[in-house]
Amino acid sequence: MTAEMVAPAWMHQQVTAEEYAAWTDEQCAGIEIVDGMVLVRPSASKRHNRLARMLANALDVAAGPDWNADTGFDVRLQDVPLNNRRPDVTVYRAETIDISPTRPEHVLLVVEVVSPGSETTDRIVKADQYARAGIQFYWRVEQAATGAPLVYTYILDPAAGRYRDSEIFTGVVKLAMPFPVEVDLGQL
Repeated sequence: MTAEMVAPAWMHQQVTAEEYAAWTDEQCAGIEIVDGMVLVRPSASKRHNRLARMLANALDVAAGPDWNADTGFDVRLQDVPLNNRRPDVTVYRAETIDISPTRPEHVLLVVEVVSPGSETTDRIVKADQYARAGIQFYWRVEQAATGAPLVYTYILDPAAGRYRDSEIFTGVVKLAMPFPVEVDLGQL
């Protein structure tokens, strides 16, 4: 094994919220923290990034002044053990734009775009973690090799602490909740 194949020591130890707060943006880029352990996320494809950005733009316009939709930042699901996820799209309270870390109580909706290698995590693990954290809405976007992506929408059942299936869309997503939104997936 060569020296460049050895992961840095900080990738082999549980990370606390305090330690993570002291890391640089470069250290935090491309990772998530689950149960205190660093998980390296593979680079997303251009199609994945474009899909996430276009969804974020459409959600941002539809959400109105009380909510923002953005890509690429951490949502702190819990402090001990540290769980930070970086959803592909997050709709959060506009008034919390300068509050860090973003917490579940700031978040209305998270969207994950499934890529090769993230199938189980996006379909099962993240959905469970977001539901347990109390995030009200979850969308999972499945990329089709050809044609428009499929969007699976879920609504939190607070009594069960799980998401229940809502609607599945291809072509045009048109929903009244969490706010009226219409997105033409054919343009993505």
